[in-house]
Amino acid sequence: LMDTDNPTPPSKPSRRPVLGVALAALAAGVGFGWWRHQAQAVPQAMLANLWTADFEQPDGGVLKVADFQGKPLVLNFWATWCAPCKEELPSLQLFSDLQNPDQILVLTINVKEPTNRAQRFMHNNQISLPLISDPQGEWAQKFSVKVYPTTLLIDSKGQIKWRIVGEVDWTSAEPQGWVNALP
Repeated sequence: LMDTDNPTPPSKPSRRPVLGVALAALAAGVGFGWWRHQAQAVPQAMLANLWTADFEQPDGGVLKVADFQGKPLVLNFWATWCAPCKEELPSLQLFSDLQNPDQILVLTINVKEPTNRAQRFMHNNQISLPLISDPQGEWAQKFSVKVYPTTLLIDSKGQIKWRIVGEVDWTSAEPQGWVNALP
């Protein structure tokens, strides 16, 4: 319909707001991709606490992280309620199986769940990675982990070199490159 008081047809809505939203979303996505693979500054005291930590294992043994000081470390924070975590763990197991255990250690940290739930999940899925239970989320908080899964790659000098936020296919070449680049 034409407005009789205004004989000119209505103008088309501007595409500029839509374009602006699209560009903002693209920038946010690029920024997130850049951020998720960047080294993160972590207080040295926090890493010192990690190296002195002893974790009770579900089998009754004790995992002394100090025994692994001087080799690279992969810390994977996860939970059974996290679908991407459950998808990622089998590939992390395969990744670990292919590594030289004298040169790198892969640890899983189950966050804010009863230990027996994490054990049951790992047993049912043939995952034998070392399990650290973090039922109160203290370790996740110390490392500012808010998204699951999050994986920290720590070099042999005890520096966090990579913080990977989100699911990773650990059987692909990229994660092996990250680990190979750790001093």
